[in-house]
Amino acid sequence: MDKEQLAPRGRLRVGVFAGSPLSMVVDRRSGETCGLCYDLGAEFAERLGVPVEYLTFQNIAEVIRAMKAAEVDFTVGNATPVRAADVDFTQTLISLELGYLAPARSSLTAASEIDRTGIRIGVTKGSTSERTLPAKFKQARVVPAENVRTAIEMLNDGALDVYATNKPTLFDMSDSMPGARVLAENWGLEHVAIAIPKGREAAMAGLRDFVTDVQSSGLLDRLEKRVGLRGAVTAGSS
Repeated sequence: MDKEQLAPRGRLRVGVFAGSPLSMVVDRRSGETCGLCYDLGAEFAERLGVPVEYLTFQNIAEVIRAMKAAEVDFTVGNATPVRAADVDFTQTLISLELGYLAPARSSLTAASEIDRTGIRIGVTKGSTSERTLPAKFKQARVVPAENVRTAIEMLNDGALDVYATNKPTLFDMSDSMPGARVLAENWGLEHVAIAIPKGREAAMAGLRDFVTDVQSSGLLDRLEKRVGLRGAVTAGSS
C-alpha cells in the first residue's frame, strides 16, 4: 500500500467523534475506548507500519470538513453523494438501519405517530438526517443538536421528543437512558464506508483490498461485537 499517500505525515490521522459505536465510544464494562472507526484506524495504521493519531471532533460533518482540508487521513462514515463531492469512499463496509429513539417519558410507540404538530425530532448538526428528514414531515419539526451527548441531554430535559440517526448510535444512547426505546421501524439505510481525502486515488486500491479483507476474514464481525454495533443489516461489499 502507498504509505506516502495514505499517511503523508508519517502517521495515520484518524478522525473520530464520541457517542457512536460507528466512530468512538467507551465500553461501559471495561472502560476501554473503542469504535468501528477507532479500531479499524488502528488496524490499518498497523498494516501501513505507521503510528495512529486520533483527532476528535463534535460530529461527522466536522470530520469531513477537516478531511477536505487534508487534516485527517482516515475516517468511517455514511457514504452519501453529498460527502463524496468532498472526500473519496471505498466500497460499502457495512449497512445500518436508520431509526428513532424515544425517551421514557414519551408516549410514542411507532414511527407513524411522529408527524404531529409540536413533535420535535432531534438530529445531529450537519448530518445526513438533518438534510433529508425535513422533507419527510409536514407537521413535526426537525431540531439539530451539536452532538450525541447534547442530544441525550435534550431528550432527558424534554427539549426533544425523539431522536433520529443510525440504530447502533440509538441503541448506545438508550443504554444510558433508562426506559428509552428504539422504535421498531426504520426510515432507510446508511451505507457506511471508509473515507480518505481527495487526491489520493492511487492509494484507493489498497484501501479497497483492506475492506475486502476485514469483511472476509471475520475481523469486521469481531469488531462489530466488540463495539456493540446493533442495527447492522449487511456486512458484504458492494
